[in-house]
Amino acid sequence: MWFRNVDTVGFTPDCVDLSIDSCNLVHMSTTSSSTSLHSSAHGTDVAQPPAGTVLQGIPAVAGVQYAPVIRPGSRPHVDDAPTGSDIEESDRPGEVSRFTAAAAAVADRLRERAANASGAASEVLATTAQLAQDRAWIAATEKRIGDGNPAVRAVTGAVDQFVTMFTQLGGLMAERVTDLRDIRDRVIAELNGLPEPGVPVPTVPSILCAEDLAPVDTAGLDASLVVALATTLGGPTSHTAIIARQLGIPCVVAVDGLDAVAAGTMIMVDGSVGTVTVSPDEAVATQAVEVARGEADLAKSWNGPGATADGHVVAILANVQDGAAARSARETPAEGIGLFRTELCFLNRSTEPSVDEQAQIYGDVLDAFDGCKVVIRTLDAGSDKPLKFVGHPDEANPALGVRGIRIALGNPGILTRQLEGIAAAAKKTGHAPWVMAPMIATPAEAEAFATETRAHGLVPGVMIEIPAAALLADRILEHVDFLSIGTNDLTQYTMAADRMSAELATLTDPWQPAVLALIAMTAKAGVAVGKPVGVCGEAAADPQLACVLVGLGVSSLSAAAAAVSAVGAKLSQVTLAQCRQAADAALATATAADARAAASAVLA
Repeated sequence: MWFRNVDTVGFTPDCVDLSIDSCNLVHMSTTSSSTSLHSSAHGTDVAQPPAGTVLQGIPAVAGVQYAPVIRPGSRPHVDDAPTGSDIEESDRPGEVSRFTAAAAAVADRLRERAANASGAASEVLATTAQLAQDRAWIAATEKRIGDGNPAVRAVTGAVDQFVTMFTQLGGLMAERVTDLRDIRDRVIAELNGLPEPGVPVPTVPSILCAEDLAPVDTAGLDASLVVALATTLGGPTSHTAIIARQLGIPCVVAVDGLDAVAAGTMIMVDGSVGTVTVSPDEAVATQAVEVARGEADLAKSWNGPGATADGHVVAILANVQDGAAARSARETPAEGIGLFRTELCFLNRSTEPSVDEQAQIYGDVLDAFDGCKVVIRTLDAGSDKPLKFVGHPDEANPALGVRGIRIALGNPGILTRQLEGIAAAAKKTGHAPWVMAPMIATPAEAEAFATETRAHGLVPGVMIEIPAAALLADRILEHVDFLSIGTNDLTQYTMAADRMSAELATLTDPWQPAVLALIAMTAKAGVAVGKPVGVCGEAAADPQLACVLVGLGVSSLSAAAAAVSAVGAKLSQVTLAQCRQAADAALATATAADARAAASAVLA
């Protein structure tokens, strides 16, 4: 629907109107398949970095691992459209059927894998399955077959047209290109009777390196064999990083020079500082791994509750997207749910769930954390998370358009029915959750949301994701009972940098001092009136940054369930005074790297 007015050669009007269904084409994360292997895999003359070379990237998931490199397996050779004669007109319906069957088979396998996965892995697999059967590219391929192209050539040509369109649009759209190519490769493999492309299963613990990785590939990793990830592209909040965090394996993204490192090379990945060391001294690397393992063991032994070494209480909570994830989080020391992403339950729905259906979904999460704090976020749809039943408008820049609470302006019933569902779940379970709205920009918006939320007997709060909201946090707190800082969006809006862009990964690092300054301002406003201010973005999953956030005045931290123990364990080793000193040190710097180094020196 976002490309209705794009002039694309060869597309009929129906194909140009990508419609609601084809929002899936732009929903996928930018973490995508490595469609071209690193240069050394092709035998080009890029030199292997000398032993001891330290490649710098962006830290995504803390930890250290030392192991040989593996790289994604080869994919179908589709750089050029396949040659060959056009097919006879009488054979074209059969060729269309062969193509649609291949696309359906790919989608079915992805759905099966989604059903057997959980959390973020299940989400990205299900979304990729939707992409495999998106009607826009399916229709474009069928049209090409109808013109006489064999299925493989038609698939390649259709995807290439979308790739050209997305590349020209740039920004968030350009980041979807490799997702499309990943689906293309899987469908072509199915058409040709070849094994589905993807990440090889190593026989020994290995480190997966790639230009970039498909959500499908990262979602299916075995953490006992793939012990770390490093990518040339990607950002700290990409799906690759998020799933690495869920798996509990170190991850470094946006690594300059990584493509030249050949498969089989021994490397050390340090996800805490964002480095990849090529052929390091074995004794040094082994010692670093042992130290990191000791820290990980300490984290595993931490049972909560959250507090600094001198007893300053900090609630350590989990982020979830459904009842299954909540039940899994319950097995960790998480003290509650700091972010229930309700929209992720509805991504595959073509119609809005009824109030009763919603009540059941919300009740599952409340039951999992009976008697504990649970914060439910109302639908954060739009931008990269379109919902079919919402009716998103055509927008040149969806990330700055009608998303989050703004959807309620044109669809007031959606918010009302969601609040009714939450209230019904609260009544049934006897557990009253807190409810917060995303994308609040003004005190007036906060007041309107709070009024309607209280009318349903619920506790209102809002997300601080927009710099304007951080700047006016004191006035917003006049209307709501709590704030929760979404550092992913706050960072991208503060730095004017797409958080999914690999080229801008250094700008979208949550350690950016400008972002920390806005967090400090927000937390200070909460302290002044005695109202809680939490952080539920990915920044809360970084143990070092978590200490800084506490030093800034944040009262709770909510992260992926897999990160809860590491965050809690780190906080238990430092005093509140150290956290405050680290925060002051980070705020006094001018770059994210300097902020990280300054805080680490205090917290070491």
